[in-house]
Amino acid sequence: MIIEEKLIVNSDKGNLLNELSRSILECERFYFSVAFINFSGLQLLLDSFKEAEKRGIKGKIITSTYLNFTEAKALRKIKDFEHIELKVFVTDKEIGFHTKAYIFEYVDHYKVFIGSSNLTQSALKSNIEWNVKIMTKEDTHFIKEVLSEYNHLWERSAEADEDFLKRYEDFLSKLTAITTKQNLIYENTDYIIPNRMQKRAMENLERLRSFGESKALVIAATGTGKTYMSAFDVKNFRPRRLLFIVHREEILKKAKETFEKLIVNEAKTFGLLTGNHKQKHPDYVFTTIQSLTRCYQEFRKDEFDYIIFDEAHHATSPSYEAVLNYFEPDFTLGMTATPERSDNHNVFALFDNNVAIEVRLHEALDDELIIPFHYFGITDIDGIDLSDVDIDNIAEVTKRLKVNERVDFIIENLNFYGNDGKKRKCLGFCASVDHAHYMAEEFNKRGYSSVALSGANSVDQRSYFIKRLENDEDELEVIFTVDIFNEGVDIPSVNSVLMLRPTNSPIVFIQQLGRGLRKHESKSFLTVLDFIGNHNKAFLIALALNGSRYYDKESLKVAIATDFANIPGCTHIQMDRISQERILEQIDNENFNSMKYLKEEYFEFKKMNQGHIPYLLLDYLMFDGAPDPIKFIQKEKTYLKFLSKVEKDDYLKGMLTDEAFERALKELSDMLPLKRIYEFVIIKDLMENETISFDRAKIEILKYVSEVYEDSVYHAFESLNHDYFDSVQKKSKLKLVDLENGILRKTVSFSNVLNNLEYRRFIEDIVNYGLFRYEKEFKNTDYGVPHFKLYEQYQMIDAALLSNYRKIHSSFRGSGLLTNGNDYFLFIDLHKEENIKESINYLDKLINESTFQWQTPNSTSQSSERGKNIIFNKARGIQLHLFLRKYKEIDGKVEPYIYIGKGDVFEYEGEKPITVQIELEHKLPGPLYTEFVVKV
Repeated sequence: MIIEEKLIVNSDKGNLLNELSRSILECERFYFSVAFINFSGLQLLLDSFKEAEKRGIKGKIITSTYLNFTEAKALRKIKDFEHIELKVFVTDKEIGFHTKAYIFEYVDHYKVFIGSSNLTQSALKSNIEWNVKIMTKEDTHFIKEVLSEYNHLWERSAEADEDFLKRYEDFLSKLTAITTKQNLIYENTDYIIPNRMQKRAMENLERLRSFGESKALVIAATGTGKTYMSAFDVKNFRPRRLLFIVHREEILKKAKETFEKLIVNEAKTFGLLTGNHKQKHPDYVFTTIQSLTRCYQEFRKDEFDYIIFDEAHHATSPSYEAVLNYFEPDFTLGMTATPERSDNHNVFALFDNNVAIEVRLHEALDDELIIPFHYFGITDIDGIDLSDVDIDNIAEVTKRLKVNERVDFIIENLNFYGNDGKKRKCLGFCASVDHAHYMAEEFNKRGYSSVALSGANSVDQRSYFIKRLENDEDELEVIFTVDIFNEGVDIPSVNSVLMLRPTNSPIVFIQQLGRGLRKHESKSFLTVLDFIGNHNKAFLIALALNGSRYYDKESLKVAIATDFANIPGCTHIQMDRISQERILEQIDNENFNSMKYLKEEYFEFKKMNQGHIPYLLLDYLMFDGAPDPIKFIQKEKTYLKFLSKVEKDDYLKGMLTDEAFERALKELSDMLPLKRIYEFVIIKDLMENETISFDRAKIEILKYVSEVYEDSVYHAFESLNHDYFDSVQKKSKLKLVDLENGILRKTVSFSNVLNNLEYRRFIEDIVNYGLFRYEKEFKNTDYGVPHFKLYEQYQMIDAALLSNYRKIHSSFRGSGLLTNGNDYFLFIDLHKEENIKESINYLDKLINESTFQWQTPNSTSQSSERGKNIIFNKARGIQLHLFLRKYKEIDGKVEPYIYIGKGDVFEYEGEKPITVQIELEHKLPGPLYTEFVVKV
């Protein structure tokens, strides 16, 4: 008798790995028969196998040598588990072996998965795979056949003993040597095509140039292909002469080779201008800033049509600025992994605040620009107590971490989880230089060749040990460090990272993680072991891993409870039960909206900013993992007000005594984060001009978006003119413009504010930050009218603005149903506060990913016009827009709604209220559905 049948596919709702992990721990015995086992897939099941061993659950695994895909190191790892028997079906030319079956025996039934997935990370997590799950009683014909066939294969397969493993390893190593030589074939440049990031960047660069812009910045994580992107763009641009400028000579030759590979048959010459090469006359010159500084005035100002600044965050230094100001190219491109700067200047301004693209860690994972990582959060040993220590007290933290028992625990886990690749190439991030030296010394004592490196070591010393680590034949396995994650160090073949210090900054955590994510032929994933202690900021790990700058307590808890199911691809994040519970408890006890928390977040960021006060909102774009400054604005109405409070800064307090300036800040800050770009584009133009016409506004807006709606431009003019403000809003905010005969003119008050250069700097910052963040979140996509993006966050009042509502906008609140013509906006709280008597008997809920049940306001009858418009919305041309939020408030702050798209009523019943079933136009993504329905 069949109990259950189900198709298992890898999607954002689940994957085969989850099914197998759960089944291993629930069953009495398990039996696998899979053609291929790679270490990438096996590592994801190691903890399940270990727990099964503790519980006395035994298993058998059959795999094969078919096509030589099974890895010998995976077989050796399975052999470490005494409760698992392992056999290998040795194939020949006549007989292949292609089974993918996972059988689980329970007390009175069996569960069987049969389909397409082998034991590899992609097959278990991300590939398009079909696997059928069948649960059936033990006495069925099907189960008898499956077990009979399994036993038959078991008898035909060879014992995976030491002799077999040695022979198989020798065979694979010889095979690797042969195939490596055979793979050295000519590469046709026509087949090198741009990846998704490169295409988006090139499209945006072309769009910016088409509107007369001559500078742009590209921000993308290390290893994502910025140099190739620039070469593709140069190929399209076809400059007569090119200048490519870098900070470090070692990457210059690679850049030149990339361009030579892509730009062929175009009669271009390529040359190096360095300390050893003085080639100034080739068409395309590749130079270091140090060499160029000595001779740039020998070139004409318009000598180069296209100039590229690699590592553009250095461009704020005097040597770079001199070069930047001297040359007059048609186009200048800046490229950087992070727009961090080493002084107090703004790199964005150098490139006219035009950011062609920004690709941070989680987007790079999504676009497969970097390798996936397998993160294991491991509870630190009991002997390490950091609960009562200030994490910034480095000496005390170091003292408490220097425990021999902890070293043994780290090595035990390092060996248990293993790594991809032939040799372990590991970076261990420590709390201090002293801690790094201690770890290296203790590892060496235990036979693991290690070294400690820090900023105190010379560049030559660091290069020497990095080359040793990268050499497969060298015995060096681990580099312990404090600051090797800083710009300027790149070790592509690193396959393991140890997090050995308490995390007190998501920024640092992401930087350290990023050191191992560059693609390299020797690895398919990065192993990350994080030893999580009991310090009171352990939850910051979750912030870093979650990958969203815009989070709330609830979404974070769901992410942790679901092992970060929202992370794309083969990346795997797993915390042990104690760490999970500890972090969830900390999140429950933390108020992310309290001034205390916001101050801690701010000062940690200031520390990353080299101690400089981050006066500008744009400063928060420098680092992946930086806090969201909108939270600071929402706390105090303007960022400068927040800054003046936390810094106790008299200079800022003095500026804010200027009423016009403070009201201008409030007017602009209240629009952040932008949901429509029109107003800020208009303001940006008015900062340079006294007036702006409707036609010029359209042209300026088209620089940012693919389509402009005339009525929305008129509405933006009216909104800026305060046509839809109530009396309180008019009083608290400065009127920046006057609307006369269809022309917007700067007010005298706003002109006076802008004439003060110090005030102007902060106004420009808000405008540029708003535009940049809009481009990042909405890109140049046309969302129509109403201007809603699926799964974006909105407040009720946003719907008034974005649907061109022509009455007082602040009236757009207080009801679950708001209307503007044929647009009906449903604002719904899924979980109502307890002990509060609602005027409505709520039955609002998600039935599934495609269906929502909603109750109209109590006064709505089926015979009323509003009732008919709702229940017959499709026939009557009424658009029902659904906005959901899980809770009305979290930590005392009103939560935004999430737009889940339009829907049509297909079923209804009842009177005052009417209960309707709505079919959603767009099926909810798995992670978002989970977040809405799961209560942690």
